[in-house]
Amino acid sequence: MAGMFTCCLSCCGEGGSGHIALKEMPTVQLDTHHMGTDVVIVKTGRRICGTGACLANAPLHQNKSYFEFKIQSTGVWGIGVATQKVNLNQVPLGRDTNSLVLRNDGSVYHNNEEKNRLPANSLPQEGDIVGITYDHVELNLYLNGKNMHCPASGIRGTVYPVVYVDDSAILDCQFSDFYHTPPQGFEKILFEQQIF
Repeated sequence: MAGMFTCCLSCCGEGGSGHIALKEMPTVQLDTHHMGTDVVIVKTGRRICGTGACLANAPLHQNKSYFEFKIQSTGVWGIGVATQKVNLNQVPLGRDTNSLVLRNDGSVYHNNEEKNRLPANSLPQEGDIVGITYDHVELNLYLNGKNMHCPASGIRGTVYPVVYVDDSAILDCQFSDFYHTPPQGFEKILFEQQIF
């Protein structure tokens, strides 16, 4: 019994060489290593301004992801999902197979094709919260917590949340502590090691 106690102490860090420091889980935020050259990221990786696009630092590996954007200042903007192959200096996104985005005019584009459109009376304005769900097949949009019934699909491969701005637009990203409760079955983005 004493031998077992000694082994436990040495393995648990009581002076033993088997101590392993626990790493803090990373925070999902905008990735300054994957952004356009004229993009400015502030507020601890949560606010985007300038001109261009930025990916989040976590891919959407889980089955059902949810994230939000708050429009702080209007202008030209877009939000959605994209692969790492997307050109982050070319706005608007949605021109090729590497992005699927809602644009500020209410259109949803992928591969230079309009996939859907928000109702005319539901265009996001300054102060609005746009929620996005993605389940590896379909992207859905929510305006201030209300489902817009505006599904879009078509993008393939590993995707990341993406946001672009131009013409004085400022958007804040919310990857946790949401303004609105995610739809049933959807949750915040998890890093791969958090899933297993």
